[in-house]
Amino acid sequence: MRVVVTGGTGFIGRMLARQLLERGTLAGPSGEQEPIERITLLDTVVSEAVPAGLDDPRVELVAGEVTDEALVRELVSGPAVSVFHLASVVSGGAEQDFDLALRVNLDGGRVVLDACRAAPGRPRLVLASTFAAFGGELPARVSDRTKLTPETTYGTTKVILELLVNDYTRKGFLDGRAARYPTVIVRPGKPNLAASSWVSAIVREPLAGRGYALPVPLATPTLAIGVRAAAAGTIHLHDLPGEALGHDRAVTFPGIEVTAGALLEAARRAGATGAVTVERDPFVERICAGWPTAMEPDRADALGLPRDESVDAIVREYLADEA
Repeated sequence: MRVVVTGGTGFIGRMLARQLLERGTLAGPSGEQEPIERITLLDTVVSEAVPAGLDDPRVELVAGEVTDEALVRELVSGPAVSVFHLASVVSGGAEQDFDLALRVNLDGGRVVLDACRAAPGRPRLVLASTFAAFGGELPARVSDRTKLTPETTYGTTKVILELLVNDYTRKGFLDGRAARYPTVIVRPGKPNLAASSWVSAIVREPLAGRGYALPVPLATPTLAIGVRAAAAGTIHLHDLPGEALGHDRAVTFPGIEVTAGALLEAARRAGATGAVTVERDPFVERICAGWPTAMEPDRADALGLPRDESVDAIVREYLADEA
């Protein structure tokens, strides 16, 4: 079978592709495990250098926009194809450019959904969603039973796509699922436009011996998940039989409840030396204040999604992956 990953050379996409290559199989349209013959990683910019861990003849890198209907339909066409839709304008970027967020997140999402609809065999689709789907007056702990009232454009576009995944599945156009991630860490490279970028940076920068200006107080709470657990849970969600999910195809992934200070302490225990100062950014604080900080992952647990052992374990995995 074939696999298409939009946003495939990004942080989660690379880890997802690595784990798929290691597994070698994925549930096909029949539900049975089938060998993976090709993994197509679609992204806006594709380097000539193959990402680490993906130097494999089964991997194909394709440069293009997720809004390119002809290209996406070409990639998704044919029998026995599964799609992981990760491409998106992230939270801070979506707040700063509303029209771009609608074009990429909503219009691009519909392009992917309709490409799956046009493909034979009712392909499986996993949409990457977000904890930013929650907002407003939240209960002490959110769960899959919590009403979705996002307070950002990013979260709003993801909620719309979650509902479309449910409806396209109900119509029989595809077999969809949505992975509602907490903040996925530890993202390598430079900070991006995500309001949650600090959750990775407060670990990554001090570990690299660099100074970092934290845009929120050290006591700021958040929910985080390691990229290995996020990717493994995404594959697990893909392979679950549809009847296990019922009519609600979005599953809130289990995150670790942690503060910025606790993340920094974990980095220090792993040998981080870079200095951290607090330089509060009201724009970032406002966005992060609307997100949940505690959860009840009862549905994820019942479905068998993996959990991270601890923040220290996530830091160790990051160091091993980057090495």
